[in-house]
Amino acid sequence: MQAPLKEKNDIKIFILYLMRNIGYPLDFSNITDIVLQDEIVKYFDFAECFAELLETGNIAEIKDENGETLYNVTEQGKHVADNLQSDIFMMIRERSLKSALRLLSFKKRGSFIKCQVTALDDGSYSLCCRIVENKEEVMNITLKVDNKKQLDKMTHNFQERPEAVYKGLMTLLTGEINYLIN
Repeated sequence: MQAPLKEKNDIKIFILYLMRNIGYPLDFSNITDIVLQDEIVKYFDFAECFAELLETGNIAEIKDENGETLYNVTEQGKHVADNLQSDIFMMIRERSLKSALRLLSFKKRGSFIKCQVTALDDGSYSLCCRIVENKEEVMNITLKVDNKKQLDKMTHNFQERPEAVYKGLMTLLTGEINYLIN
């Protein structure tokens, strides 16, 4: 997939928007993850723009109580994010912020999700969806999917709402939603 944001100003506004709406300082690794996870921005573009935001005083480097380097949006950066965010496609902003918040929540719990797709010889696909929490696999399900459209929809839904998929599977398997089984 080609990154939709290519202009440096758009990328900078995007970075500031995400950091502003997260609302607390993050380390560079987490910032990188939230900005790159939806493939809206390429890594080298991100790294260059982040450095420029730091240099121009839109982002500040701070140390936490453990001496770890964190980054926060400055008042100047907040002003830029608040006044120029309409330049970024609303759908991209909202989807990316939702993904960023979910990723940070998962990381706080020591969790991550993974989807693996394998094309099969008969033209169908194998979709493996995993949830790992605190280094322990809590869900691993593999499904055979007949067509690309269905595969894309299933992959998207799992990536957008892995908690709902997990909860739904648990509910079905425990029989708490018998009306779907009957």
